[in-house]
Amino acid sequence: MAAKNDRWIQQQAAQGMIEPFEPKLVRADTNGDPIVSYGTSSYGYDLRCAAEFKIFTNMNSTVVDPKNFDPKSFIHVEGNRCIIPPNSFALARSVEYFRMPRDVIAICLGKSTYARCGIIVNVTPIEPEWEGHITLEFSNTTPLPAYIYANQGVAQLVFISADKVCEVSYKDRAGKYMGQEGITLPEVS
Repeated sequence: MAAKNDRWIQQQAAQGMIEPFEPKLVRADTNGDPIVSYGTSSYGYDLRCAAEFKIFTNMNSTVVDPKNFDPKSFIHVEGNRCIIPPNSFALARSVEYFRMPRDVIAICLGKSTYARCGIIVNVTPIEPEWEGHITLEFSNTTPLPAYIYANQGVAQLVFISADKVCEVSYKDRAGKYMGQEGITLPEVS
């Protein structure tokens, strides 16, 4: 098993693995202002979050239950940035749509720029032959409100090749999050 490099990522993106795709690391916007970087890095791909967010609120005093999640526990917000309340979390989706090869798994890791501010991105696997927009989870571990910026880098995918092709892929077992387009809430099936 080995991490895939920038050349492999660019070759796979040309075959539709990542859309839209940025072949280089982008560190400034079109005006030249610095941003949280996104695009291809040495051994990964820094993805962006879209300009739509679901911010967790406990105004209904509900219990968080992954088997029976109440969608009214979120406030939907659209814009260039999202304010996550102290000790709370928000969901977003990747700008990029991913199509994973059958012999590769990716691990989604948070960027250190956010981690150094107390904002943690959930570590999650992106399984072989899964496709869709990634639903991203941001936890604000601080006692202060925190920003997440849309259309800027928020997490990195590290692609790891398998020593052998899996017997059953995510697509084969008709995984419940296959082909997700928007921010997808928890499902149990």
